Amino acid sequence: MPPRLGWPALLGAVLLLAGCDWLNPAPEAAKPKRQRAVHPVEVLQLQLAPSSTSQERTGTLRTRRLVRIFNQEEGRIVELPVFEGDRVAPGDLLLRLDDALLRAELAKARATARQARVDLQRVSDLAERQVASRDELARARTAVDVAQAEQQLLETRLGYTRIKAPFGGLISARYFEPGDVVPRHSHILTLSDPSSLVIELPVSELLLAHLALNDPAEVRIDALGKQGFQGRILRIHPDVDPDTRMGLVEVVLDPVPAGARAGQFARVTLHSAQVARMLVPFAALQRDRSEEFVYRFDPAQRQVERQAVRSGLRIADRVEILDGLEPGQWLVTRGFLGLQPGKPVNPVNLDPAPGDG
Repeated sequence: MPPRLGWPALLGAVLLLAGCDWLNPAPEAAKPKRQRAVHPVEVLQLQLAPSSTSQERTGTLRTRRLVRIFNQEEGRIVELPVFEGDRVAPGDLLLRLDDALLRAELAKARATARQARVDLQRVSDLAERQVASRDELARARTAVDVAQAEQQLLETRLGYTRIKAPFGGLISARYFEPGDVVPRHSHILTLSDPSSLVIELPVSELLLAHLALNDPAEVRIDALGKQGFQGRILRIHPDVDPDTRMGLVEVVLDPVPAGARAGQFARVTLHSAQVARMLVPFAALQRDRSEEFVYRFDPAQRQVERQAVRSGLRIADRVEILDGLEPGQWLVTRGFLGLQPGKPVNPVNLDPAPGDG
């Protein structure tokens, strides 16, 4: 039998083998390289495109043509033939006051005017014979002028005892009854023109710039069901509220539907003219405490940069970019989780660049 090897010999053999590996390390090229992580994203190239907006706004129906009837003479109401809801034609009698006192005063003024004309004729005859002076003749002429003015004043006041409808419409309010004695300048009636209904809408200053007179509008009145009615922009008020940044737009119904009344709630869809806009997906617009921003993609470097922007109108699922970007640039639209400026990205919706694996 061969002699047994002791443990010192076995230990030496192990050390000898380990030394050989240390003296001959593996070549550097054989070690695996560590790949830098590339972030997958989706990108979009920006461009201007004509687009129009359709936005729904809510408002209230209001009578544009409305007159509050006040009396210019005091007295007792003799006739008040109209009630709320009555339709009147232009020139119909709305109110008559007791005019007995004014008629008596007018009769007195007419008599005074006649006497003044007689006195003027007498003084004129005397002046021709050089019996009356020029001052007497001037006073007589002045007396005639004063009497005629007094007569005209009373005739005008007498006309104020009758009030007629200035236009055709509906009586919407009545505050007195026949027999009431009303002081001067009392609010007696309110007359409204139901064909002059308009809808007042508060509209953002961003949308106002793209609206024009006579632009079409679609109107739905909740009280009349789901039926839509045609309207148009009648007036755009020139001022914008400095607190809310909202302006006022009036939309007129053309024609006014049956059953429409002042005070009803209305929904109006406004359609603006087509304007060239730069629209991006709303999800691409990021916000923090300091600003709005997007991630701009550099196709040459295959990296992203943070870019501050200013947004405008939101149209469906897109938002208008007013400042900060130019047509032709690339924008990241998806893949924001973990995305940082300068980080290499892989646009999965584009063909790979030359040299990419």
